[in-house]
Amino acid sequence: MKLGIVGLPNVGKSTLFNAITNAGAQAANYPFCTIEPNVGTVAVPDKRLDWLADLYHPQKYTPATIEFVDIAGLVRGASKGEGLGNKFLANIRECDAVVHVVRCFEDDDVVHVDGGIDPKRDMETINLELILSDLEVLDRRIEKTRKLLKADKKYQAELDFFQRVKETLNAGKAARTVECTEDEAALLSSVSLLSNKPVIYAANLGENDFQGGVENNRYFRTVKEAADAEGAGVLPICAETEAEIADMAPEEKKLFLADMGLEESGLDRLIRACYRLLGLISFLTAGEPEVRAWTIQKGTKAPQAAGKIHTDFERGFIRAEVVSFGDLVQCGTMAAAREKGLVRSEGKDYVMQDGDVVLFRFNVS
Repeated sequence: MKLGIVGLPNVGKSTLFNAITNAGAQAANYPFCTIEPNVGTVAVPDKRLDWLADLYHPQKYTPATIEFVDIAGLVRGASKGEGLGNKFLANIRECDAVVHVVRCFEDDDVVHVDGGIDPKRDMETINLELILSDLEVLDRRIEKTRKLLKADKKYQAELDFFQRVKETLNAGKAARTVECTEDEAALLSSVSLLSNKPVIYAANLGENDFQGGVENNRYFRTVKEAADAEGAGVLPICAETEAEIADMAPEEKKLFLADMGLEESGLDRLIRACYRLLGLISFLTAGEPEVRAWTIQKGTKAPQAAGKIHTDFERGFIRAEVVSFGDLVQCGTMAAAREKGLVRSEGKDYVMQDGDVVLFRFNVS
């Protein structure tokens, strides 16, 4: 999973990126501090994997990972090349989803590129640039479809759909807000539209906002209202707090967060939100050589999940020996789970569930 962290200059993107990745990207109080995208890989915290490691004492421990990309700040006119616009847009295109950082804190010492704090305006600025870029891409696809239509009338439905998408974009709405059938959704995903990417708005608050309740921050309420209107996710977070706790020991971090009324770090909450946003789950493999988490889409069947490990596993799939993590914990060992009949033998039509602990049986002649 590759997540692009975007936003206007000086909203806290690089501070947040550094805090969650410890990547050491430059963060400064002036526009376009970030020019080349910074990339950091983060292990996905998973207590289930920790439990399995305690059980098996494996030689190798491999959690799932997420790649975060800190992308250059965007300004008005980016779709026409203003600022670092074209470069910025190309970097977003390579990401699976977007974490859009919106400034929701007051600080006279941190300049705002547009002169004052206005989350709705800031969100609209970036969304509009994505939409303008998408219109150019969509126009090229529409022209291509028109040419195909001359030779084959079956392309009429495709053309009608793309015209409907264009109407949505012209109305200033993101492509992801278009209501689609399953076939239309597949058609839409075949066009590389930036505003069709799933998005989470990360409302960057001040530290005191969490202690007083995030809903008391009027800027956060504005972000939430706008995000709800377009069916997007919203996550309250404080980049400065994440920077403070980044190097703390686990117990110290836990106490610090508890004082703020939080049970989890912003990183943990962000990862869970992104998994929900993209419809992802994890299955687990365990043994003395390695315990490992594997990320798949919800609805993935057993052979395709096996293929995540190795293509031979999918090609020669025989069955999957599956036990739910909860059942394994209750039994204490895999042997005990087998004795109680909780280790199931599943075939090709089995749909994987989050937290399945699996051993794949396969044969490749």
